[in-house]
Amino acid sequence: MSQALVASVLTEQVRGALPNTPQLKAPRSQRQPELDALRGLMLLLMTLAHLPTHFQVVTNQQLGFVSEAEGFVFLSAFLTGRIFGRIANESGFPTVIRRLWTRALRLYGYHLVLLAIAFTVVAAAAIHTQRPSLQGLLDFYLAHPHHAVKSALLLVYCPPLLDILPMYIIFLVATPVALYVASRWSWKLVLIPSGLIWVLAQFGLRAAIHAHLVQSAGLQIPLNEMGAFDLLAWQFLWAVGLWIGAGSPANVFQVLTSKRSVFVALSVAAGVFLVRHPLLHLQFNGALWSGLIDKWHLGGLRLLDFSSLAILFAVSRSWLARWLTISPLVSLGKASLEVFCAHLLFCFAAISLVGRGTHLPAWLQLALIAASLIGLYAVARLSVRTPALPGGPTRLPAR
Repeated sequence: MSQALVASVLTEQVRGALPNTPQLKAPRSQRQPELDALRGLMLLLMTLAHLPTHFQVVTNQQLGFVSEAEGFVFLSAFLTGRIFGRIANESGFPTVIRRLWTRALRLYGYHLVLLAIAFTVVAAAAIHTQRPSLQGLLDFYLAHPHHAVKSALLLVYCPPLLDILPMYIIFLVATPVALYVASRWSWKLVLIPSGLIWVLAQFGLRAAIHAHLVQSAGLQIPLNEMGAFDLLAWQFLWAVGLWIGAGSPANVFQVLTSKRSVFVALSVAAGVFLVRHPLLHLQFNGALWSGLIDKWHLGGLRLLDFSSLAILFAVSRSWLARWLTISPLVSLGKASLEVFCAHLLFCFAAISLVGRGTHLPAWLQLALIAASLIGLYAVARLSVRTPALPGGPTRLPAR
């Protein structure tokens, strides 16, 4: 999304790959604080959106029909492509596979810890307090505990708030295949099938596959318990992020940041912003409109809105970096995986204590938010001091 991201082209053949294979043109890894700060800001907004306070409304899709999730998935894919595209060129794809799958295994370990806490402490609190907001997070587990545990271990059953890590794990496991196909042949063989799958996802591909598995394989997990995010739709955003991170052609950046593209992006973003908010008192109803803005299936208008905002961020990145790059946000972004996992624990604790929380006095809601953010910053500071796994700062997408 920036000229610095696509300008550097490596000239050596991929070590360990097949002879005469095209290269992944990923630039050399260089820490960019504004990207860490952007992730930190998204984590901050995501935490405010998930905590049971009135700030959920304030932070809900204020820029249009787009949330922190789109930014996190794209940015995580971009960094993955940027880092592991370079590793593929320097060390070969066996190294890419080993490092990405090691990272996926690490994330799976985090996921197991979160599941263990949810199925024990949180479930006990739900039974004891009888809070509907807490029981709703684990209703399938409370009704079918043994089947839920087995399915959760296989990443099939994904309770609310615990459906993000499984998506990221699956994307990481599949990433070496995408990078290899792009390097061996062309990014078109990655992006075109990915785009077609996204289109089919808009017409119910996920539901059709689920219905087939129920009939043929006896799948017993309801579709709504398999995670809110439609992986068949969101994989397209991941694939595009990989492509740009690993080294899209330089003329792509020139086209996207041309005056015409910026004008179109600004017009789309402004138009969607006005439609999103009740300023014009416009009413849009119907299945078609709902599908276009649907978050979980990554509807077409939502994808267009995000693309417009991404272009505007790219052209104003140097200006935004002046005020966005502050120490707390950078720290949160650098430790985004640990901070994300910790934010789930704070959210579970808050819901256990206060339920929906909107009935609380304003000062108690502010105290709840302050305690959570201070705790997350402490987690970030401790995590940044801990050496990371090899392979660079690939981080987590968030809700």
